[in-house]
Amino acid sequence: MTSGIILHHYDSSPFSEKVRFMLGVKGLDWASVIQPVIMPKPDLIPLTGGYRRIPVMQIGADVYCDSQVILAEIERRHPTPPMVRGADWAVNLWADRIWFQASVAAIFAEMGAAVPKEFIADREKLSGRPFDIEGMKAAAPFAKAQWRAYAAWVEEGLEGSDWLGGATPSLADVAAWMNVWWAQGAAPKVADGLLSGLDRTRAWAGRVRAIGHGKRHEMAPGEAVRIANASTPADPAGVAADDPSGLSSGEAVVVMADDYGRDPIVGTLVGLTRDRITIARECGELDVNHVHFPRAGYVLARR
Repeated sequence: MTSGIILHHYDSSPFSEKVRFMLGVKGLDWASVIQPVIMPKPDLIPLTGGYRRIPVMQIGADVYCDSQVILAEIERRHPTPPMVRGADWAVNLWADRIWFQASVAAIFAEMGAAVPKEFIADREKLSGRPFDIEGMKAAAPFAKAQWRAYAAWVEEGLEGSDWLGGATPSLADVAAWMNVWWAQGAAPKVADGLLSGLDRTRAWAGRVRAIGHGKRHEMAPGEAVRIANASTPADPAGVAADDPSGLSSGEAVVVMADDYGRDPIVGTLVGLTRDRITIARECGELDVNHVHFPRAGYVLARR
């Protein structure tokens, strides 16, 4: 199935792994554009207007920032098999923030001095606070206990079923997988201890890996920029009349994440719904493109 999806990512990115897993469940083909792990990212920033976090999904001249809106758009465009059920989006936010923070401390405490200095400096700029390896080592016992408690919820959720969503994978499986995948890859000894006795979770991880990532083919970053420049963005949803922001279509706005990587993205508001922000913007050699953000976890204001 030709999807037109271009995923800007790098292979060790845990948030990108969520998207890759969903692409595998959907059986989609997609173009892989490998972006640098740290700044500068000269072929990404022109597309996003300043957003530097990974992953970013591109379809023509529509650019989707943050895995939350990426997963939502994949589900919208490719609803078979269906993956979003019940309170899955709440599970996704919990896994992205609360469980992920436990993963950060447990993993980087184990890596210790092996973490490159350039990576530390980049992440300090991204977060706006020190990347404190010694502090993570001190917090590791608490973080590991929390991590195992979260994994135990997965274990309980798998009782009587192969997947958290029932007979087939759901967004809850995608969300939980990110932290298990990252721990197993980056700190396998730690992961092995934390998953000890969680046999259903271990078997589930094997089933996830067996699904794979769909049909991936590589694309040069410059080609993705060329495609955006040669494309026209899709018609936006418009601005809901009852939106609590009071904003209207056509207003100059600024969008930024509310947790880290708070780089302000400036543009013209063209779409605003309960779960999505869409702005139109230009950048250098690019014609107008639309950049999409999730509503949850992002701040939107008049410029």
